[in-house]
Amino acid sequence: MPKPESFPIEKIFVPTKQKKALKPESVAEIAESMLEIGQQEPISVRLDGDRLVLVEGLHRLEACKALGETTILGVLVTAELAQPKPSLAERPEVEAERLKMARLKQLRLEKEAAEASTSALRGAGATEASRARPAKGVRDNAKASPGRAAKSAPKSLSAWINQQKGSGERY
Repeated sequence: MPKPESFPIEKIFVPTKQKKALKPESVAEIAESMLEIGQQEPISVRLDGDRLVLVEGLHRLEACKALGETTILGVLVTAELAQPKPSLAERPEVEAERLKMARLKQLRLEKEAAEASTSALRGAGATEASRARPAKGVRDNAKASPGRAAKSAPKSLSAWINQQKGSGERY
């Protein structure tokens, strides 16, 4: 690691993207800490022509400005080291895996809910069927069309898919 050196604050350019991440409350906390114990960690800057560009340490830089400092401790890094590396959560394959797992969880929950409601309906239907008798002259749907059983409307997409698979129909 390069040795920290002192850089003039007015020569350090802060990219607009970094300025948007500025949190005034963090600057105030760091400034208070700097008053008590001084700057503990140097900022990182890189050369861009004749100017210095801030790589890391925006809040420390702003705290020094707020305290009226004219210089700040920092390390000069090369352009290759200054390139931000995507965090694990920003990598596309990690995001795709996370979405896949969320979809699988949702499907599992839908399936469990459908199974629970089906078993509850079966339990309630069995006791209802044993107590109820069809009225005279009314034909039972299952007897009316022996090739097809009456279907109830599914409550979710996964219930519909399970119903289609169970009946052997294509979907």
